[in-house]
Amino acid sequence: MPTYNEKDNLASVVARVRAAVPEATILVMDDNSPDGTGRLADDLASADPLLTVQHRPGKGGLGAAYLDGFAWGLQRGFDIFVEIDSDGSHPPEALPSLLALVSPTGPADLVIGSRWMDGGEVVDWPKRRQLLSRAGNVYTRFALGIHTRDATAGFRAYSRTLLERFDFSSVESKGYCFQVDMTYRASRLGATIVETPITFKEREHGVSKMGGAIVAEAMWRVTVWGAQRLLRRSPQE
Repeated sequence: MPTYNEKDNLASVVARVRAAVPEATILVMDDNSPDGTGRLADDLASADPLLTVQHRPGKGGLGAAYLDGFAWGLQRGFDIFVEIDSDGSHPPEALPSLLALVSPTGPADLVIGSRWMDGGEVVDWPKRRQLLSRAGNVYTRFALGIHTRDATAGFRAYSRTLLERFDFSSVESKGYCFQVDMTYRASRLGATIVETPITFKEREHGVSKMGGAIVAEAMWRVTVWGAQRLLRRSPQE
């Protein structure tokens, strides 16, 4: 659970995760939030033996925080790794269904909580932002030849066996594009990717970290990956 200036949201999200999956280990990755989110996380950890806080030196990007979190979990032998936003936009109540799909007896290597499939929805987002997200996903499917309807989604669960196949050192994506990067890598590895519908709700407190530079990075990287795919594509692909 990466955090940056989420003091008004963190306690509520942690409580909802704990209610949905009481046995879950929660790792908060705080990028030295100036609003005191890190201190709040430490207070929560002092009362919850299954909550750990990692304090990073500064705002290093969403992708870097998740990679550090994956590495932390792999070293400790965890089998399932979940990404969930700390702003309340992802529904912790949907966690049991994600975990069931990526469990050792489930069908998936990667499960994505999807906004843009049948049954998924977005609440309290302006039309412009919905259009941007939908268009970005359509472009991603076209450029990269993948079938995932919500490749940019950040609410997802990975199996350990899939993460162990990734070369983390080659992942350079920092923000919004990180999710596309990981989805594309999983697809190229032949992983089984399953989407399950969720209701995504706009945050109630704080300010979104999504900005023009993050969107621009995503579009540029997807275009480059798409061009590379065309150059190396064989008749068998």
